[in-house]
Amino acid sequence: MRIGFIDNAHPRLAELLTRAGHEAVMLHQVDDARLAEALQGMRGIVVRSRRLEGSLLARIDGLRFVARVGSGLENIDTAWCRRNGIQVMNSPEGNRDGVGEACVMLLLALMKALVRANNQVHAGLWLREENRGTDLRGKTVGIIGYGHMGSAFADKLRGFGVRVLAHDKYRSGFERAGVHECGLERVLRESDVISLHLPLTPETHHFADRGFFLRLGRPIWFLNTSRGAVVHTAALLDAIDHGRVIAAGLDVLEFERPDLSGLDPAIDPATQRRLLGHDRVLLTPHIAGVTHEGKLKMAEVLADKIIHAFPNGQG
Repeated sequence: MRIGFIDNAHPRLAELLTRAGHEAVMLHQVDDARLAEALQGMRGIVVRSRRLEGSLLARIDGLRFVARVGSGLENIDTAWCRRNGIQVMNSPEGNRDGVGEACVMLLLALMKALVRANNQVHAGLWLREENRGTDLRGKTVGIIGYGHMGSAFADKLRGFGVRVLAHDKYRSGFERAGVHECGLERVLRESDVISLHLPLTPETHHFADRGFFLRLGRPIWFLNTSRGAVVHTAALLDAIDHGRVIAAGLDVLEFERPDLSGLDPAIDPATQRRLLGHDRVLLTPHIAGVTHEGKLKMAEVLADKIIHAFPNGQG
């Protein structure tokens, strides 16, 4: 089976597929205008961040599957794939540890004023009382979305002496020692920390909106390492300024782009400037799951899924 790689991936993926009898065809340098033509004859597509609309996929005769290196599937027209019998695979198991650890990092950095204290010391200031932190022990951590990433964060919290409340609209039966399965309203009412682990869908777009923050039972630390548009940025900033959110750690933004000085016209420019200049928002460039180990593991997980579905180079 010929499999077209339209994005860069760890070389281990192509190696494992080739060993199983498939042919890996590197197409990541082909521009969008020529992509449909280049994909002719491919039975599978490996993608990371490029968009795959149904209108493009429909032009590829004999396509059997689309495989994403990563977790989210919002860049793939999954509805078209379902209607046309195209199998869609991803590899969230590969970078779950990286995401879970990054959540702990962001949370502790917020609670201990790490970035501010570091900047002050580099500037020659030695302010101890002004940087008195908060302990995580004894707090209630609310996790919304209990798939691979949400459960990984819960795993990493073991040993910190916290209570974990977890809500997932589409999963149940996952309660265990230290993790309490519950409804969304209880998470909002009882949590000291809330972390979002949701896919971006029409249902979850702006999930954390003004109403979400108004329903909080107490001021919280807020984390989002899922997708930027799951949070309504202006509503979050208002919640911070009004004391409903103590501080926020965001690995993802509504307006992600390589050059943040080029404001996205789809988002209010004033909101973007307000976010980038806010001293109680810790920002990282969508790197929670970007680790050396995760890159390799995502490749191996995806190779296993493809080979299981299409063994011995057949398909």
